[in-house]
Amino acid sequence: MELLNGLVETINEYLWGYILIVMLISIGIYFTFKTKFVQFRLFREMFRLLGDGIDSGKKQEGKISSFQAFCISTASRVGTGNIAGIAIAIVTGGPGAIFWMWLIALIGSASSFVESTLAQIYKIKDGKSFRGGPAYYMEQGLNKRWMGVIFSVLITLCFAFVFNAVQANTVSLAFKNAFGIERIVMGVILSVLTAVVIFGGVHRIAKISEIIVPIFAVLYILVSLFIVIKNITLIPGVISDIFTSALNFREMTVGIFAGTILTGIKRGLFSNEAGMGSAPNAAAIANVTHPVKQGLIQSLGVFTDTIVICSCTAFMVLLYQDYSTIGLTGIELTQAALSYHIGSIGHIFIAVCIFLFAFSSIVGNYYYGESNLEFMFESKIILNIFRAMVVGMVMFGSLAKIQIVWDLADLFMGLMAIINLIAIVMLGKYAFIALKDYEKQKKSGIKDPVFDPSKIAGLENITSWNDEEEVSEII
Repeated sequence: MELLNGLVETINEYLWGYILIVMLISIGIYFTFKTKFVQFRLFREMFRLLGDGIDSGKKQEGKISSFQAFCISTASRVGTGNIAGIAIAIVTGGPGAIFWMWLIALIGSASSFVESTLAQIYKIKDGKSFRGGPAYYMEQGLNKRWMGVIFSVLITLCFAFVFNAVQANTVSLAFKNAFGIERIVMGVILSVLTAVVIFGGVHRIAKISEIIVPIFAVLYILVSLFIVIKNITLIPGVISDIFTSALNFREMTVGIFAGTILTGIKRGLFSNEAGMGSAPNAAAIANVTHPVKQGLIQSLGVFTDTIVICSCTAFMVLLYQDYSTIGLTGIELTQAALSYHIGSIGHIFIAVCIFLFAFSSIVGNYYYGESNLEFMFESKIILNIFRAMVVGMVMFGSLAKIQIVWDLADLFMGLMAIINLIAIVMLGKYAFIALKDYEKQKKSGIKDPVFDPSKIAGLENITSWNDEEEVSEII
């Protein structure tokens, strides 16, 4: 076991420390230029589309709205890492890690736009709804089903099983510390809630995510704003520390400087998942008139996760003057920081937030597994066995923690990201053309652009954009 653990750690070090960081940054920059900085140019359009998605969700009976799809992907993105992970990043890489986390999010938004637009282009019908994602555009766009199958196996193992066990583990520990509730009790509660939601299908997942995500996100942001306003005179110093720590080349050794950059970039990538191939699974299910709409909305998800939610945790911790000397890290540091700012209720607030963060992540992560399982097998029996296994992993994660399992998850996720990045670079031209088509229609005065795949040369195996009745329903 020690030999295997050492091997996996070594592979992860090279995979995440060199290969993936170079690929994600370079490809993100490439997409940023090819889309003419779409994540900045159309920022206002993203919010407009999100608002339209909320309204359309009330009209689409049996359909998944763009807002619901956004909530499912945000539910998976925004997990315990946004609370515990940011504290770890600050302790490990210093305040400067936050700057690099912001930078990678801004760059990664372009990758998120491309992968989610492609997921919409190549989505397929699933009854009255849709499904899709990297596995589907690998099969239909690249004619490489084998590539899609490998991706499906990796994302199912990572998200539906291991990452859900991680979320459950954090919840059980937080409630044990805050309320003295035994971990087995929290395990049972989480398992039952998970079973109720996931056995209800994607529509129940969408409804739960649509409720939980906005509530806990707004609550967390409001508490953060209260802390910032309460300590407003200290904010200039905190911001100065972030930028000085990130860019003070002269006073830092090469090792410290590299460590700060790597910590911030890795935390940003783990948090927002841009280019990883996870969020496109949720993006594909949205019922929209043009793929670019959901590409823009999912790009906004990266901003929401990293620039907003992660920054909330960062300011909470950095405004706690003893963060660097108290000897705590992870969730313990965040709890200590919040208790310092708002009193003993901070421990309870963090525990409740963690429950909401983690449960929404479990639900979102499960859907990624379901979508990819259906890519490999068209069997209700297998799907129900899979659901039971997910519930079992939630229970297991609540009670135990085995380091090799988490290290293997990092390995699988890294391999998954490499496969997805290769695919979206090869298919990226169709996302660029779709973007030009969307902007051309908008400039011509069309308020609600409609996608016609026949107008894009070389685009083949498209099955969900030729139904005029379906499009008319959305409009």
